[in-house]
Amino acid sequence: MAKPAKTVKAIKVVKAAKLPVPKNIPAAKGRVRKAVLLAEAKHLKPLELPQDGDAAVLDRLWATIEARRVTGDAVMSHSARLISRGTPKVAQKLGEEAVELVIEAVARNREPTIAESADVLYHLMVLLVDAGIQPGEVWAELRRREGMSGIVEKASRPRPKALLALAQTSKLP
Repeated sequence: MAKPAKTVKAIKVVKAAKLPVPKNIPAAKGRVRKAVLLAEAKHLKPLELPQDGDAAVLDRLWATIEARRVTGDAVMSHSARLISRGTPKVAQKLGEEAVELVIEAVARNREPTIAESADVLYHLMVLLVDAGIQPGEVWAELRRREGMSGIVEKASRPRPKALLALAQTSKLP
């Protein structure tokens, strides 16, 4: 019996991407396995990078998250659901993702570090949308600091007493 065209195509894509074809998936008349193969083939295919500059993806991501915030469809949009839960939850998620990134980086796990970096950037964009901050404002701050020593820049920042009180310490670096 010949395999359906979609399954053959999925297997070819998976094999072309040098991905293992899962063998341990129950073959409920072959449909589960086919669905998994198709999903994996689509999800794991090599990335096609746009030629509009690497940072432009962050601007598009911010715009997408802002659109989700405006529509407020917390059922269909993770971004809208996260924002609807409030700023503390948005900040908590960013912190969790940052910790996961640090763990993978310290363990020198290249692919997980890349994936966690993307998660951190996504959650940072959610935080910016939640705070009403345009990415261009952050880019402008980065341009302002360009060519400046990090030590000099950090020393030039004011140390708000409210931040020190909130942190319950006077020993912030």
